[in-house]
Amino acid sequence: MSKPQEPHRPFFPFGNPFRMIRSKGSNLSPTLLALVNTFEVTLSARLRKLETVGDILSLTWMQYAMESLCETHTDIKNLIEELELPVSDWDEKWIDVYLDISIKLLDISNAFSSELSRMNQGHLLIQCALHNLESNSQQQHVHACSFLNNWRQQRRSKNPRLEKCCSFLDGLMETLNLPKIKYSAKGKVLMRALYGIKVQTLFICSAFVVLFSGSSKKLFELDIPNTYQWAEDFNHLRGIVNGMIRRNQQSSQNNSLMKELLDIDTAVEKLCPLMLDGSMSRKEYPLQISVRQLKTDAEKFSSGLNLLMKEVDRFFHVVLTGRDALLSNLRAMCTATDSAERKTLGQLVL
Repeated sequence: MSKPQEPHRPFFPFGNPFRMIRSKGSNLSPTLLALVNTFEVTLSARLRKLETVGDILSLTWMQYAMESLCETHTDIKNLIEELELPVSDWDEKWIDVYLDISIKLLDISNAFSSELSRMNQGHLLIQCALHNLESNSQQQHVHACSFLNNWRQQRRSKNPRLEKCCSFLDGLMETLNLPKIKYSAKGKVLMRALYGIKVQTLFICSAFVVLFSGSSKKLFELDIPNTYQWAEDFNHLRGIVNGMIRRNQQSSQNNSLMKELLDIDTAVEKLCPLMLDGSMSRKEYPLQISVRQLKTDAEKFSSGLNLLMKEVDRFFHVVLTGRDALLSNLRAMCTATDSAERKTLGQLVL
């Protein structure tokens, strides 16, 4: 029996996006409507893509998530340029909010880099253990066991900078409440886009903290109203990610939920008892299998880790570049104002 066909899905899954935006009483021009629509449709597509790029608990997914975040932050920069909204037209509260958010994001990025660097150090311990296991010497195996024990100890330890990241996320969460000011039409478009990027940033960064730490306390739980075109895709992705994290946390006692780290943990736990057994002749074949498995898992971990480190570094520079550009424009604006005031004062003196 054939399956009943699914009902036809309209081109716009939430209805007419322009009607949705107009319904808020913003009275935006067609040009501004097109700009905000392009931004929100693009954000929706990125969120949908994150459901299909691999295991959500893997380094690959984290790499694509950070890549997605970098692209959206770049879109915000381009949107500001397309709005032709110079810094001189920004409300002071907009500037304060932007600068406050950017410094929190730089702190979060530094915390992530610190944790990734720590993981890279752990990978070096695994590499040293594998190097010693290339020998048949019992003494070399003792050295390998020591390196693996150091790996275990590092896995049980916590990163203080990562723990501080939670307070940065709390501060970023507070910025979701927009400042109570009267917005121009262009200001409304900018604030609407900034809300989208703040939600995406909070969600991805919170997921990273959970995957790094193994604790689900910082899961992003906010349900986004359907007044935003990307809301349905976001809420669906959030449900998938949070559900996957909770299920895996219940079955894991580790400080991290990342798939590649857990694979190495499993390989190490299988390998260590074989290394401690003195009668190596009886254990030689199982030992070789376990060593090969650890080597394979370590290579996957190293490859994914390097790619993720590059994306986190890219995110840091995207945020820093945007912040520096704003500060540069503010300084130029202040210089121009001071120059005009001096000129006016000189005319008055004459």
